[in-house]
Amino acid sequence: MRHYKKGRKLGTDASHTKAMKKSLVGALFLNDRIKTVDARAKEIRGDVDKIITWAKKGDLHSRRLAIAALGDKELVREIFEKVSQGMFADRQGGYTRIMKLGNRKGDNAPMVIIELVTEPVAKAKKDDAKPAAKKSAAKKAAPKKADEAKAAEAEEAKEAAEELEQIEEAVKEEAEASVEAADEAGDEKAAVEAAETAAEAAEAKEETQEAEAAAEKKADEAK
Repeated sequence: MRHYKKGRKLGTDASHTKAMKKSLVGALFLNDRIKTVDARAKEIRGDVDKIITWAKKGDLHSRRLAIAALGDKELVREIFEKVSQGMFADRQGGYTRIMKLGNRKGDNAPMVIIELVTEPVAKAKKDDAKPAAKKSAAKKAAPKKADEAKAAEAEEAKEAAEELEQIEEAVKEEAEASVEAADEAGDEKAAVEAAETAAEAAEAKEETQEAEAAAEKKADEAK
C-alpha cells in the first residue's frame, strides 16, 4: 500500500524520481522552456511555483530552501535577482504554461512543452467591466433624463403660452380702446379697422387658449 506517498510514480523509484524532478526544474529555470512528457511536466509545476514564491519573499531562509530544492547556488541567485527586478511581480500564481505537442513515436507517450509565463497579466477583464458598469448606469439614468426633458419642454410651452396670452390681452385692450375712440370721433373707417383688429385679437386669444391646453397636456404626460 502506498500510504503517505503522494505524487506520480513516473515509472521510477523514489530517489530517481526526486533527482529527475530536481533536474527538470533546474533545466526549466535555466532555459525558460523544456520539452518533456506530460506527466513529468505536471509533476514539476508545484515545485516551480514554490521556488518562485520563495524568490518573491527574498529572505535568507527562502534562499536556503531554494538552494536545497535546486542544488545550484548560482541558478538560485539568478532567479532571486530576476524576481527582485520585477519578474512575476503582477502574478499571484500560475507561473508555468503547458502546450501539448502530440504523442512520441515509439512508445506513444504524450509530449508537451512547459515554459515560464513571463508576460504581464492582461487587464482586459477589468477594462471590460468598467464600460459595462457605465452602460448599466447610463441605462438607469436615461429614463430620468427623458422625464426631466419632457418636464422642461412642458414648462417652456406653458411659459410661452402665458406670454402669448399677455400679449393678446394687451392687443385686445388697444383694439377696444381704438374702437371706442373711433366711435366717439365719428370716423367710420377707423371704426371698421378697429373692429377688424378686435376680431384678430379674439382669434389670437383662441389660439392662446389652445396652446395653454396643449402645454397642460404635456405637463400631465411628463408627470
